Amino acid sequence: MNASPLLALSPLDGRYAAKVDPLRPLLSEFGLIHRRVQVEVEWFIALSEAGLAEFAPLPAAAVDALRALVSGFSETDAAAIKAIERTTNHDVKAVEYWLGERFRDQPELAGSLAFIHFACTSEDINNTSHALMLRAARDEVLLPVLDGVVGALAALADANADVPMLARTHGQTASPTTLGKEIANVVARLRNARQAIAAVRLPAKMNGAVGNYNAHLAAYPELDWPAFARRVVEERLGLAFNPYTIQIEPHDGIAELFDAFARANTILIDWSRDVWGYVSLGYFGQKTVAGEVGSSTMPHKVNPIDFENAEGNFGIANALLSHMSGKLPISRFQRDLTDSTVLRNMGVALGHTLLGYESLARGTAKLQVNRDAIDADLDAAWEVLAEPIQTVMRRYRVADAYEQLKALTRGRAITRESLHAFVEGLAIPEAERARLRELTPRGYVGCAAELARAAARGDTPNAA
Repeated sequence: MNASPLLALSPLDGRYAAKVDPLRPLLSEFGLIHRRVQVEVEWFIALSEAGLAEFAPLPAAAVDALRALVSGFSETDAAAIKAIERTTNHDVKAVEYWLGERFRDQPELAGSLAFIHFACTSEDINNTSHALMLRAARDEVLLPVLDGVVGALAALADANADVPMLARTHGQTASPTTLGKEIANVVARLRNARQAIAAVRLPAKMNGAVGNYNAHLAAYPELDWPAFARRVVEERLGLAFNPYTIQIEPHDGIAELFDAFARANTILIDWSRDVWGYVSLGYFGQKTVAGEVGSSTMPHKVNPIDFENAEGNFGIANALLSHMSGKLPISRFQRDLTDSTVLRNMGVALGHTLLGYESLARGTAKLQVNRDAIDADLDAAWEVLAEPIQTVMRRYRVADAYEQLKALTRGRAITRESLHAFVEGLAIPEAERARLRELTPRGYVGCAAELARAAARGDTPNAA
């Protein structure tokens, strides 16, 4: 049967296949096999340079040929390894045998077949491979797309820094803000979350069957194997070395990374829901796209589907990321196999994360600010000025300031005139009464505009 996208069980391989293509060579089974080959090759080359009596240093041409197996690794190569696995029923051993087949054709390598996968357990290869896969997916695909989302929101925050908007704490009218400031809040949170994602150091180990270099020392007791393994992990693979493990690297770094991605996704779920609400209120319109249909029966509709899709994809991603970050650091005794099954779904979780980023970016590009709707809501909400009036009354020690404004405004329709009449009767300096009379809902935004512009630039206002 042909693998038609219409028959895909996962939408990542069907409906949304093209959107997650950048992750395929990195987080697929091909990506895992590719990284296994890379790790095996680097371990082999390092052994040749370790001064072992039975394994002389390789000629430069042989080293280049080995690394060419990695740089030129193809789907045909991966398929050949899978064919070997059908006999071995062991995925890592299949990589070892595939390499052995290629070494036999090269005289400078054929005599050293025994040093492929030397003293390694499968997890020495797998844990380093998973770390390499995740680092590449994070640095080459996910962070650049997230940076695009942050940049688009920062530009929107800056452009609308001075646009007054009614706030809605608990869904009710509240002290005004600006549209730009509300977007800037998201930008600031996302930048922190992005920094946390980028800062995670992915650890790896190369210490044998139970983490004690048992086989290594049995063969070469004179070699400082912990130092050797550290050099391979840190210098050749660019990962963080973990010296204390069981058979598997305990996956705390992967859990930390998945938690960091989930935190950013949660922030974006929060924002997606707010944008949905602002579209519903009419604060945002959406650019129409020729040929698109919003409703199968209501021709007028332009639905905020990009933000709904983003929310849904982030939710699926976070369910998987949460499960993996909670499960992966747990292994019975010196190891069990449950982590292997779970790790095969890294691409699913991060694929839905990527879909969420792309949906949010697409929706953000369609947003159009509707000043008329925003202004109309502000102009009908004079009750929000109860806060500044009672606060000024407190400054001048007017008794029961809060209670007086509560009695005036709660559950009542408030107008400019009714507020001004109240202000006229206050026992405060005339200059203060005049200042309060000049105040409008549109003008009562504090330093929201300055905060919005600072956040859009990436500044921290008044930071020490």
